[in-house]
Amino acid sequence: MLEDVLRYLEEKRSCPHCGQTLSLCHAPSIHVGDGLGWGSEYLFICLNDECPMFAGGWDFIAQQYGHVGSYRYMELPGSRENHAMMVAGKDAFTGSIVDVDELRRQDQRYQKLQEALSQLDTCVAERNLVPVLTVLLDDAARLDERKRAASLLAELNDLDCVEPVRNHSFRDGSLQLQVNMALKAVLEHHYLKECPYCAELIKARARVCKHCKHELAA
Repeated sequence: MLEDVLRYLEEKRSCPHCGQTLSLCHAPSIHVGDGLGWGSEYLFICLNDECPMFAGGWDFIAQQYGHVGSYRYMELPGSRENHAMMVAGKDAFTGSIVDVDELRRQDQRYQKLQEALSQLDTCVAERNLVPVLTVLLDDAARLDERKRAASLLAELNDLDCVEPVRNHSFRDGSLQLQVNMALKAVLEHHYLKECPYCAELIKARARVCKHCKHELAA
């Protein structure tokens, strides 16, 4: 994805109607004309509101079709195929401009996730908690991948997992339950429990929390 975007940005397209450089935008999921996809994730679009095609399109559509709308000039990356794309308002596509920095961040996250996934098979033998936490705490990872990571917490039996996992909000209830059970097993193995008042780790048989000083039920 990132390589495609960087390659497209080297093309330097310009609008034949106004001369402005075309903006690389994310393609809409629906083709306005026939309901089909554009065949590309990205489109070059003229976002100049003073472009003759856009500025004059309002009156044309009002007269021809009786509704509000205009056109923006568009070209497909990797070809010279072009279209007059109908839009319903001035803001159309202005929020869809490709953010290269964001794509770079997404690509880095993806590469980091793939590396972590490749290490799950050996992480228990190597006593390596890092790949498990990387996968488990990545909300963009697949649910089955995150559950696989959660299943390794008890085997790793590493107390360093408690704080980052407890501080993460899991949106899937089944994953949250699996994580809770794994943490419970880890704490029990170390004869520890979480204080119900301050969440700090204390001895399983403690009657008073050494951190917040609350008395605990027997």
